[in-house]
Formats: sequence, C-alpha cells, structure tokens
Amino acid sequence: MNRGKHTIAGLYVITDAHWMPEPGFLEKAEAALRGGARILQYRDKGDPLRDGERRRQQAGALRDLCAQYDALFVVNDDPELARAVQAPALHVGAEDAPVAALRDAFGPQLCIGVSCYASLDKARQAVRDGADYVAFGAFFPSPSKPRATRVDLHVLQTARAELKMPLVAIGGITEDNGSQLIAAGADALAVISGVFAPPSVGEVEQAARHFAALFDDSGNKSKE
Repeated sequence: MNRGKHTIAGLYVITDAHWMPEPGFLEKAEAALRGGARILQYRDKGDPLRDGERRRQQAGALRDLCAQYDALFVVNDDPELARAVQAPALHVGAEDAPVAALRDAFGPQLCIGVSCYASLDKARQAVRDGADYVAFGAFFPSPSKPRATRVDLHVLQTARAELKMPLVAIGGITEDNGSQLIAAGADALAVISGVFAPPSVGEVEQAARHFAALFDDSGNKSKE
C-alpha cells in the first residue's frame, strides 16, 4: 500500500523540458496543479553532474508547489535526487534500481512506483518487492515517446482483476481516450503533452481541469 496520506488516483502529470522550457517551467507546473493534478512527477533526463544544481533547484521548487496544493511529488529514476530534496515518492523503470533495495535504503515511508510497460510479470514482481503502485503503457501513440511499445487494454483489465494496488496508465492519453482507461481499471492517468503542450499557463490549467473531470464523470473520483 502507498505510504503517507496521499492516494495514487486522478490526474498524474509528468514534466518534460521540451514542453516546459525555461522561463515558465514552474508556472506551467503550478497551472497543472491548479487545474486539478493530484500527482506531479519530475522527469528530467539532464546529466546529473553537469545539470545537478538546476535539477535540485527545480525538484525542490516542485516539491514545495506540490505541498502547497496537497499533491504528491514524485522524482523519476533518480534515488539520489529524491533523497537530496526529501521527495515523498520515487518512480523507477522495471529494469532500474530494484524496489526491494530501494525499500531497504529509504525505509517504509517512501512511495515507490514502477513502470511495467506491457508486462504483468514485472508488475507481479514489483508488488512482491514492495512497490506502492505500478504503471502500464503506452496505450496510445505518444508524442513524448513515439517509439514506445503499444500495450493492449487487456493488460490493464487483467492487472485490475489481479493486483490489489493502484494502477497508472500512460502513453498518448487524451481527453477523448482517457475514460476507457479509467473504465478498464486505471486509478490514475499519467499525462505529459496532453497537459503541458499548450503554450500558455491558462491553457495548461484548462487542459488539467478537463482531464481531472474524467474521474468525476466516471464516478472514480480522485481523493483529496
């Protein structure tokens, strides 16, 4: 089960330097939170050595924003950065640092999510190792990861029937196709370009509101 007071549910936004260039990075992030994002993941593929200070500053600022909006802040694939900014959550790939080792290193309070792509076996192993949630995708063609392997909806449906933990769907999710993922069992929708591609903060906030409303419409409301 996920640690702390936060629930993995609702709109889960992921930062992207392409759609969120400086200046304006934090403004877009806050607009998404203002629009109803319940989880925000800091994903930055910059060099940890060359870009270390920038990454720490951005991660720290996002952590504070999430606290202000009572949203869960997640660091992507960088345990040391998560430790440096005292992030409450960390997300890793199924081939990255083992969940069991992360749990030993960080203790029970850190919320850990794992990307399992199309693999139910990877998800089962993540559960056994102590993950708090698992993510599947890409379910649709993704502008952010155009080469990502497509995942059949049946994978999500099977995971919902079998796994007693939150499920996150990712990959090319739009306001038009998100509802079918929620109906198939997704507790949260992870969105990048669908929220952050619009150029203005007003449009970002509005996009986030539209995605958040999908959970209200489905009866699967994100928990405050």
